[in-house]
Amino acid sequence: MASDRVYLDWNATTPLRAEAKAAMVAALEVAGNPSSIHAEGRAARALVEQARAAVGSAVGAAARDVVFTSSGTEADALALTPGLRVGSQTVERLLVSAIEHAAVLNGGRFPPSQIEVVEVTPEGVVDLSHLSRLLAGRPPALVSLMLANNETGALQPVQDAAEMIHAAGGVLHVDAIQALGKIPFRIKDLGADLLSLSAHKIGGPKGVGALVFGADVAGLEPMLRGGGQELGRRGGTENVAGIAGFGAAVSAAMPAMAEDMARIEKLRDRLEKGLRQTDGSAGGVVVAESVARLPNTTLFAVPGLRAETAVIGFDLAGVAVSSGSACSSGKVQPSHVLQAMGFGPELAQSAIRISLGWSSSESDIDRCLRAWKKLAGDLLRRDHETVPERF
Repeated sequence: MASDRVYLDWNATTPLRAEAKAAMVAALEVAGNPSSIHAEGRAARALVEQARAAVGSAVGAAARDVVFTSSGTEADALALTPGLRVGSQTVERLLVSAIEHAAVLNGGRFPPSQIEVVEVTPEGVVDLSHLSRLLAGRPPALVSLMLANNETGALQPVQDAAEMIHAAGGVLHVDAIQALGKIPFRIKDLGADLLSLSAHKIGGPKGVGALVFGADVAGLEPMLRGGGQELGRRGGTENVAGIAGFGAAVSAAMPAMAEDMARIEKLRDRLEKGLRQTDGSAGGVVVAESVARLPNTTLFAVPGLRAETAVIGFDLAGVAVSSGSACSSGKVQPSHVLQAMGFGPELAQSAIRISLGWSSSESDIDRCLRAWKKLAGDLLRRDHETVPERF
């Protein structure tokens, strides 16, 4: 990363940790196929299993319960399989919260007719009363809930939901991709039957993920059938270098998590105070501020702001941030997360996400606030003094 730039888009991806890079370079020197029984193959297998143990340990799971995939998206899709069961109950439908990542909202291998959406509160937290109504007196469901929202950072009541879901004979999948390395959690404590992770959100390489089993889940059909790798749950020769990088990143991140995140939370709070105090920010809101959030995430929305224009302005000022809106085929769409929370389209298209990481510094915050001060007067319509009402 260029030294004259400030990177504040850590929820999108993180820089590769030095430990992960070193592990990958070393793994690339190992010639064997991890499925081979000769010495070279065993050396490759050892790297995979070492990483498997590290990833499992990070979330309180046994190494044998970790299945490596090509990404968090694949881990989600692998989990979202019709016919899953824990015990004697087989799931026949899928429930997903309205604020899930697209990888979950698309339903994996469930047909659209079998997918239902769980509402969220105006604070961006899953509405447990609505979930209860969707579960009551109906066939068992696979429910997919994220642990922390990637846009707002809002933490979700996964443990409470787990009790309801299991009482109704259902199965719980948790997308913990944004939470790993930012908040402590253990798969058993969450009550999750399946849990998705991704390497590049914690300083590992892009293109590696994992699905972790927290219960004796049956009926999971592999998406890729091949030589029986990953105990038959995901075919294909393992990405040894990528997996080694994932394991090294987890091993480096977890011991430092508490100290890093305490420091980062203070930086985030200073950032949010500065954003509000900038001339032109009248009416701006920090989304989901009233609920528990990830310590590194700010979603700031201001009436009249065109988020995509602001992101470009930040970029020209040497600061990388992102928009809360989705861009597809050249057309920017309002954030589905903010729409689900009840924000109108003007505010839903105006959100800027700023996310911090382990190397973020006071000077990074200073640079971001200087850029925002310059941009605010140019990009905001000063005749808007209040936040548009939710509909």
